[in-house]
Amino acid sequence: MSSETKKERPIAVDLCAGAGGMTLGFEQAGFDVLASVDIDPIHCAIHEYNFPFWSAVCQNIVEIPGSEIRSRSEIGDREIDVVLAGLPIYQGLAPTGRRAASEQRNSVLYHFHRLVVELQPKYFVMENDRGLAIGRPKQRLKSLIEELKEAGYQVQEEYKSLNAANYGVPEARERLYLLGCRSDRKLPKYPPPTTKPAKPKLRDRHQDSDLPPGPTVWDALSDLPEAKNYPELFKQDWAHAEYGKPSDYARILRDRDFLAENYAYEREYNRQLLTASMLTKHSLRSIKRFENTKEGQREKISRFQKLHPEGICNSLRGGTDRNQGSFTAPRPIHPYIPRCITVREAARMHSFPDWYRFHATKWHGFRQVANSIPPLLAKALGAEIIRALGVVPSKPTVKQELGDEKLLLLTNSQASQRYRS
Repeated sequence: MSSETKKERPIAVDLCAGAGGMTLGFEQAGFDVLASVDIDPIHCAIHEYNFPFWSAVCQNIVEIPGSEIRSRSEIGDREIDVVLAGLPIYQGLAPTGRRAASEQRNSVLYHFHRLVVELQPKYFVMENDRGLAIGRPKQRLKSLIEELKEAGYQVQEEYKSLNAANYGVPEARERLYLLGCRSDRKLPKYPPPTTKPAKPKLRDRHQDSDLPPGPTVWDALSDLPEAKNYPELFKQDWAHAEYGKPSDYARILRDRDFLAENYAYEREYNRQLLTASMLTKHSLRSIKRFENTKEGQREKISRFQKLHPEGICNSLRGGTDRNQGSFTAPRPIHPYIPRCITVREAARMHSFPDWYRFHATKWHGFRQVANSIPPLLAKALGAEIIRALGVVPSKPTVKQELGDEKLLLLTNSQASQRYRS
């Protein structure tokens, strides 16, 4: 990437970046996300694979100073245009505003505030579970807003929950977003919805019935090769495969048609590979139960949802990390094949493009997809920040290579050694 290209694009920092959904969406909107910070070394490895030309900083935001984020990336003393943060979900936040320094979940909002003050970005975007604005945790959110205002920031106090299904994503994922800016800037707006769920099962009070329907589950999945036809996928997460005819939505994710107003760097990748598709071995009894479950219903024993091909997916769940027992979340059942969906199929419904890779294991891969902010929703937010900045976004002419595939195979101990040694 040339230095001239970098200077033309506004720059961002992504805190609690996970596998990079927010980073990718803001890249698509026209940003260079020069530093992405996350505590999980497996997430950092996946981030390094997909964004090898930027910096993955493996650190807890509770511990890292803003100066270190600058020094461990190409930001240096440059002015930061936006700080992004998909913070850990609100459970455990002290409802009275009192924080125990030893508990990360009780202090993460405080350290988000601290890093905004230290980094002094023009704008910030914070994402969290919508439960943060309900009941007792709401007091902590109000305290955060007051602390940001005291530090010289304006905040959209009429904060909103945004549903990914209203932004071209075939998944009902609703989260709270808090937007703000320095006092010398103009407050950004929330992005207006562009689609309505193809067959909504939840009554979204923010939904405009005049909007066109978004993509369906089958729009997301229909062109993908059937993973069961490739027995090697029981042992590895990739295979050489033949794709079918894509929907308009799938064409975008396959990079056959460019996404409208997409300012991301084009990636070099093998379009003949089906990736992130390791299969689960189901028992004959489970297969029979999956077959007998109606589309759109939950299987009675596993409680897995069977996807309706003409509807949208319920919010994908990521399970828990090692500190909470490494529990696997329920995974949806394919609408036509009696098996759980693959990581790639989940990524399709979350709006990740096909070049984007995840950890080779199913547990890590599903967790990385489901805990990410859907890139198309992040792109819509990024477009509003670009507009508030008064920047005309530019499409890079540089084509980027992806990282070393060994990054997709690292164990926890190997990844820890790589990033924390």
